[in-house]
Amino acid sequence: MTTIATAHGTTTALPAAFFDKWADMATWPEWNTDTEWVHLDGEFRQGATGKLKPKGGPTVPFLVESLVQDREFVDVSKLIGARLTFAHFLTRADGITTLDVEISITGPLSWLWIRLMGKSLAASAQPDLDNLIAAIAAVQV
Repeated sequence: MTTIATAHGTTTALPAAFFDKWADMATWPEWNTDTEWVHLDGEFRQGATGKLKPKGGPTVPFLVESLVQDREFVDVSKLIGARLTFAHFLTRADGITTLDVEISITGPLSWLWIRLMGKSLAASAQPDLDNLIAAIAAVQV
């Protein structure tokens, strides 16, 4: 596994607000600058599948590999010869929610995908997380 990027943020918003936003995948392009559209097949749950269209890229199938309400959401995009993983972790303590995101890749062609999109993913990870936190803050006002 190769880590491509990490992002970190804190907010007073509750973890449930982030799970609600993640579950509403049609809104992802509002805060995720690399995404043209996302479609989830069915409910937002572990094992769910869907497709997403990165800006300037082909449609990619994905799997919700792990979902622990208010704590963890991991989705895996299936690329040719690689698996691109977006892991989102939340913790809540003393009225503060901490979010950590890690983007990683595995597979025999991971080197190629890192070369093709690694810089873009690394550059957008923190701004996308910041945009998500801001989008939730705007709704909570």
